[in-house]
Amino acid sequence: MAEKIKEIKITQIKSAIGSPKVQKRTVLALGIKKLNQSKVHKATPQILGMVNKVRHLVKVEEV
Repeated sequence: MAEKIKEIKITQIKSAIGSPKVQKRTVLALGIKKLNQSKVHKATPQILGMVNKVRHLVKVEEV
C-alpha cells in the first residue's frame, strides 16, 4: 500500500531584498512572488531542501 505524500503550505514572512541571488531565485522557484503569499507543495525531498535553504524567509505549515 502506497504511503500518501504530505502537503506543506509555504508562506513568505520576510523580504528577500538584500538576500543572496541564489536565495531570491529559490523563493521564486517555490512559486512565491510577494510577501505574505502562500503556496501549497507536496513534501518531496527536493521541496524540503529548497525550504531549508530559505527557512529564515518563510514559514512552513503542514496541511
